[in-house]
Amino acid sequence: MAHGFSSTTDEVLDGMDLTGRRVIVTGASGGLGEETARALASKGAAVTLACRDLAAGEDAAGRMRLSTGNDHIDVRPLDLTDPESVRAFAASYRGDHRHLDVLINNAGVMACPLERTDAGWELQLATNHIGHFLLTNLLAPLLIARTSAGSAAPTSARVVNLSSAGHKLSDVDLDDPFYERRAYDKWDAYGQSKSANVLFTVGLEARLASHGVHALAVHPGGIRTGLGRYLQESDMAELMRRAGVEDPEAFQAGFKTVPQGAATSCWAATAPDLEGRGGLYLEDCGIAEPAAQAGLANGGYAPRVMDPECAERLWARSEDWVGERFGFT
Repeated sequence: MAHGFSSTTDEVLDGMDLTGRRVIVTGASGGLGEETARALASKGAAVTLACRDLAAGEDAAGRMRLSTGNDHIDVRPLDLTDPESVRAFAASYRGDHRHLDVLINNAGVMACPLERTDAGWELQLATNHIGHFLLTNLLAPLLIARTSAGSAAPTSARVVNLSSAGHKLSDVDLDDPFYERRAYDKWDAYGQSKSANVLFTVGLEARLASHGVHALAVHPGGIRTGLGRYLQESDMAELMRRAGVEDPEAFQAGFKTVPQGAATSCWAATAPDLEGRGGLYLEDCGIAEPAAQAGLANGGYAPRVMDPECAERLWARSEDWVGERFGFT
C-alpha cells in the first residue's frame, strides 16, 4: 500500500509486529510524541517515554497501556536543556538495557521568545539539537549493540530526528548560534534548529552506517499541537508571509491531524523500504528530493542541509558545546 500526505500512524503500521523492539521517544507526553509512542506500542514495541514533565508522561503512558493492552511502556525524566539530565537518562537506560532498536528524537520547541539555558545556549537550538545530539551519542553504543544482542527485530537500528520544513527559514549560524551579537528572530532561530536536525542526521549517518545504525530526518507536516504554545495570531500571520501563502484557507488546508503528522516518524522507524538506508529527509511517508522552489509551502529540502562539510562543522561545534568527543569503533 502506498502512503502519503493523509496516511495515519495505524495505516503505516498496519500488519506489523514490533514485539521485541525497544524504542525511546522523546517528548512523548503529548502531541506527536504521544501518538508516535502509542502507535508503536500498539504493535508490541517496548516503549520508553522520555519526558520533562513526569506527571504528564505518566498520564500519557496510562492512556497508552489502556488503549493498546501493552504494559511494556515506561516513563523516564529527561530535560534536553540540561546536559546532566541527559547524561542521567542515558546512564539509567544503559544500566537497564543491553540494546536499543529505535531512538525517535521528537521533543522540541518552536518560535519561543528569547530564552537561554544555564549554559548560555539559545533555547530552541539547545532543546531541538544540542540535547538530542548528546542523548543520541550517549545511547549510540546500545544502538550499535542491538544486532549482537539477540534483538527480535530483523531491520537495522534507526535514529529518527524530527526536523521541519521550517529548516528553510534559516541556516545554522556557527559564528553566532546563540544570538549573542545579532538580533533575535524567533522564526530564524527555529529554522536554525531544524537545519541542525538534518545536518546532525547527515553527520550521524556518516559515523554509524557501517555499524548497522541509520539516521533519518523527518518533516511531519504542519500540525496544531503543544509545539505551537507560544504562537499568537500575529505569529501565524508572519509564518504565512514567510511561507508565501496569502490565502488563510489554503494555509489551513495544509495542516494534518496528529495521527497523520506522526505517520512519517512511524514510517521512518519501521519501513522495510528504508532498510540499510540513511542520511535521508522524509516527508509524507516518502523520501523527499531537493526542493524545486523556495518557500515553506513547497515540498522537498534545502540542499544546504545535506552538505557533508557543513554537517562536520556542526558536529565539531556540538562536541565543543557538550564538552565531549564521540568516536565509534
